[in-house]
Amino acid sequence: MPPKFKFTRDEVIEAALDLTREHGISAVTARGLGAKLGASAKPIFGLFQNMEEVQQEVLKAANRLYHSYLEEDMASGKYPPYKASGMAYIRFAREEKELFRLLFMRDRSHETIEKNMEEVRPLIELIQKNTGLNEEDAFLFHLEMWIYVHGIATMIATSYLEWDMEFISKVLTDGYLGLKHRCQEEEK
Repeated sequence: MPPKFKFTRDEVIEAALDLTREHGISAVTARGLGAKLGASAKPIFGLFQNMEEVQQEVLKAANRLYHSYLEEDMASGKYPPYKASGMAYIRFAREEKELFRLLFMRDRSHETIEKNMEEVRPLIELIQKNTGLNEEDAFLFHLEMWIYVHGIATMIATSYLEWDMEFISKVLTDGYLGLKHRCQEEEK
């Protein structure tokens, strides 16, 4: 009869997510996770093939949490939807620094921007609707805004900046309006 496990996969993933929040993904080791759960590392390997699988599950859980920030901020109506996506990204960087680092400040050389196109398609459509740009120009617009938003988020995640959300909102509006003005001038 196989042994019964003290913990479920979900409980192990949640503990690993908490470890990541506290100390970064490098803390998610068999020993560290066993200590967090108050057990040996052995039960972990009964539920997962290896620690890489645990870390991949942490990545997925962090991504789900990030998407909940996006959905919440975009549905709240506090900001226009496109701006809300940037504000959510920055809020996630502020409130979940280590998870932000895990998702957006890791080596992503095996990924391409085009690969993520489907994920940002709704944002591209918002830009097209709000600016009248074609899809290609709206994608470029989004890339430029994302670079701007990512820079602010990174400086907040690394504690370089401590801007309040009201000021960040103003800065994003300025960047958006400036970029929109430039695009409209180029079309004339």
